[in-house]
Amino acid sequence: MSGTQSRRRAVDAVLLMDKPSGITSHRAVQMIRRLFNAVKAGHTGTLDPLATGLLPVCLGEATKFSHLLLEADKGYLATIRLGMTTRTGDLEGEVTARRETQVRQQEIEAVLEMFKGEMLQTPPMYSAIKQGGQPLYKLARAGQETPRVPRRIVISSLNLVFLEGDELTVRVCCSKGTYVRVLAEDIGRALGCGACLSGLRREAVGGFTLSAGAVTLDHLEGLQQTERDAFLLPADAMVASLPRLDLDAAETRRLIRGQPVERPGAGAAGLARVYGPGESFLGVAEVTCPGRIVPKRLTATGC
Repeated sequence: MSGTQSRRRAVDAVLLMDKPSGITSHRAVQMIRRLFNAVKAGHTGTLDPLATGLLPVCLGEATKFSHLLLEADKGYLATIRLGMTTRTGDLEGEVTARRETQVRQQEIEAVLEMFKGEMLQTPPMYSAIKQGGQPLYKLARAGQETPRVPRRIVISSLNLVFLEGDELTVRVCCSKGTYVRVLAEDIGRALGCGACLSGLRREAVGGFTLSAGAVTLDHLEGLQQTERDAFLLPADAMVASLPRLDLDAAETRRLIRGQPVERPGAGAAGLARVYGPGESFLGVAEVTCPGRIVPKRLTATGC
């Protein structure tokens, strides 16, 4: 084991990071791991390098529950450049067309209404989705265009924040798998002038919000370790939206051995966050039928 590895700490927590533009989500996570000397780290859903905003970073045992946020709704503040289309759907790509824009606010608001609700969205070629074992973006860079299967998404809210010149800013809340770049292109197409995404800031992931204590890398860099640790949330913050079950010592022993727990009145069927004696967080279990609790994903610290 190297000297660096031997200094790693067993940090089991969640950090709400305000990701800067210009770095990948993977790179951001590795920087957080280094700053906290954590053994393990992972994120809960990729942000494009040009995008900024909320990136919940899971450390240690919290990584076991990151998949729950992958399924969660996301909230964005998106800036859309009207009258310009690009190969990638954002400002990184080659410009493919330019048009004059003379769009009124009433027209924009009417078009935004069209995109609210459930719909099918075709993923862009410049994405990490794999087809035939190859990421689509690699095929796109090689000049290949391949058919993609449309995905069902939900836009639960889409509102105009302001319009200035040829750029409009919208606030959108959407389901997992939504590509805001594609949404921007579709809005431009519906307006008849074309468009691309010129800025994206993620404001919310599930129950986490950017305004609730998210911290930048620059700020963390200037702090001592104990000061950085003050920004950490406990691992069970990842599952705070689930109903809570408290087990006694005997029930805890059964659960951590992988055995179901019989508990009359355990609650409605579905996932639940589970705690043992002393309010120790054990992980996530599933109530499969009235009175039966089955372990699903437990922490090593709870065992």
